[in-house]
Amino acid sequence: MRTVNVALAERSYPIRIGSGLLAQPDLLLPSLRSPRVAIVTNEVVAPLYLAPLADGLRKAGVDVTEIVLPDGEAHKDWPTLNRVFDGLLGARCERRTTLIALGGGVIGDMTGFAAATYQRGVPFIQIPTTLLSQVDSSVGGKTAINHPAGKNMIGAFYQPRLVLADIATLQTLPDAELKAGLAEVIKYGLIRDLPFLEWLEANLDALLARQPEALAYAVERSCVNKAEVVAADETEQGERATLNLGHTFGHAIETGLGYGAWLHGEAVAAGTVMAADLSARIGLLDAAGLARTRRILERAGLPVRGPRLGVARYLELMQHDKKVEDGRLRLVLLAGMGQAVIHDAAPTEAIAATLEACCE
Repeated sequence: MRTVNVALAERSYPIRIGSGLLAQPDLLLPSLRSPRVAIVTNEVVAPLYLAPLADGLRKAGVDVTEIVLPDGEAHKDWPTLNRVFDGLLGARCERRTTLIALGGGVIGDMTGFAAATYQRGVPFIQIPTTLLSQVDSSVGGKTAINHPAGKNMIGAFYQPRLVLADIATLQTLPDAELKAGLAEVIKYGLIRDLPFLEWLEANLDALLARQPEALAYAVERSCVNKAEVVAADETEQGERATLNLGHTFGHAIETGLGYGAWLHGEAVAAGTVMAADLSARIGLLDAAGLARTRRILERAGLPVRGPRLGVARYLELMQHDKKVEDGRLRLVLLAGMGQAVIHDAAPTEAIAATLEACCE
């Protein structure tokens, strides 16, 4: 087992990474405030992992409430969030009850938001079961639901007490979900860790083949990068925004097509190519860097062109991005391989040209 620490003073917490961790309830017990938990999961993950987790905790003397939600980004909304509250209230869960998110990014975000708001805040633990959630969404305390006008627009910063990333769960992921997770892994190399990008270029086939050691290293290295950024800028006032490379374009794709039409990682991959293209158009990134960005995402089996929503529609959706300040669109761009910058002066004409060039 590998451990990465997220250093946030009294709210610091460990990320445990390894195989078979779901079968070790003793890893969870120190993070509980009372011997009572509510596990929130979905209809896809529950048949695979809910019983082993719940049974192990019950054998350790923990009272367990199970809440199973419908699967998918389309259900990351108020009605589904209320089903979590219904389950907690129905079981008379108290303020010392720990919520456990068992699933991918949607479950993690919704459980975290429920924990931040139920009785004004209860503890929670992340047990991410997808590559994307293990390397990104489970770490850092971003919790949210979607709004029809914009993705993740309603939420809170609320840190977990523990992240438990069981690499074995990645063996049951559909291929598309595994590839979607690689978009976020590749992001870390592009924005701040050039040696990691080089390692990914050399080991991408091993990751696609789900070799456990390669996956464990990729998750650990990604979490190290995420933890460093979160510790320096927890509430995204500066550096943490660079973790959103490709996300402004990608969120526009997800919102414009309807949540769930594209996986989040697929939209981020196409958005990353758009960000690299725009970087090249305004003189920040050379042609070789643009080609290299596109090539590794293509090798990962990810889309490198977005859907044709229309330039006006893209620009409208992008104005709902959380990085907009005083009406100015702040984009995460590349000033070179391994070097992200936040840029708020890209000409609208250049953005439009990128959208025309990078969409089907």
